[in-house]
Amino acid sequence: MPYSIFTQRERNIITLVLLILLGLVIAYAVRGIIGALLGSVVMYTIFRPVNIWLVERLRWHRSLAAVAIIITSFIIIVLPFLGIGTMLTDKVVNLVKNPEWIKNTVNAINQFAGDKLGKPDLLQEQLEQSASYLGGLFTSFLSSAAGLFLDIAVMYFLLYFVFVHFRAFERGLLRYSPFQVENAVKFGHEFRNITYSNVIGQTIIALAQGGALSLGFWIFGFGDALFWGVISAILAFVPLLGPPLIFVPAAIYAFTQGNNIAAVGLLIYGFVVIINIDNILRMYIAKKLGDVHPIITVVGIIIGIPLFGLMGLVYGPLLISYFLITVRIYEANKRHFEPADEITPN
Repeated sequence: MPYSIFTQRERNIITLVLLILLGLVIAYAVRGIIGALLGSVVMYTIFRPVNIWLVERLRWHRSLAAVAIIITSFIIIVLPFLGIGTMLTDKVVNLVKNPEWIKNTVNAINQFAGDKLGKPDLLQEQLEQSASYLGGLFTSFLSSAAGLFLDIAVMYFLLYFVFVHFRAFERGLLRYSPFQVENAVKFGHEFRNITYSNVIGQTIIALAQGGALSLGFWIFGFGDALFWGVISAILAFVPLLGPPLIFVPAAIYAFTQGNNIAAVGLLIYGFVVIINIDNILRMYIAKKLGDVHPIITVVGIIIGIPLFGLMGLVYGPLLISYFLITVRIYEANKRHFEPADEITPN
């Protein structure tokens, strides 16, 4: 029998080092599709109950159930995002082709600021300060859109096989989880709740606020109500700050045009109705699913947009939430394995 120069412990250490090196290489290789991987996790978490219901209750073939879920999710989730992207692109193109509206708006606001505030170049100063940031942000959105189709294709490719082999996939997660089984199950429940709260809950809030803003624009006679409602729904992923970025400038513009009643009405409607939609729905979602602190959302968006582009509005807060869940589970494991304090006699 051949003699090995390594002991069993040394072979285990070498194997572990090789695993770590290979894992780092793989992680570096898939860095470009990290959004697709995270999207697969989110989509599986959301549609897992549907897949189980189709396969185990209705006795559908697993492949058929997976394809049905993929098609349904594409229609419900992906197509609206593509439609929003097309709407935004068309609007930007129209503004570039017709810059007179922008010039007239800037001049009107500058004149109003000069008469009322004594700062005739107020808007010009603000535009100069924010132009580079907004330009970089818009460029980031466009560049992320270029890789969006690849991310969608990879996400659905992974989802198909995960849905088809979902029981084996979940057994593998439990087997290789660093947590105890009860903590792993607890992690799964918290993971699901925080995903529902971040994705489904925040989407409901965004749609409600966007719809309310469109209604307010229509009631008070502002143009492009649907477009600005869509923009407000996107910005509503930023707690409290999103919709005011739309209705406050719109009210200021109405003031510059002498339409004071519409301006005051929109401001009251915005701060009384639109803002409180966020507060009321967030309390309900926190009670039913899970509480996501606004700080987590804001910090997640700050780190998420540079990483994932527009989808960073969703993926960024999820990453922060998943990290905090992992910390809590680690602390639970640590407390479980800590030896009891020795009792010494007095």
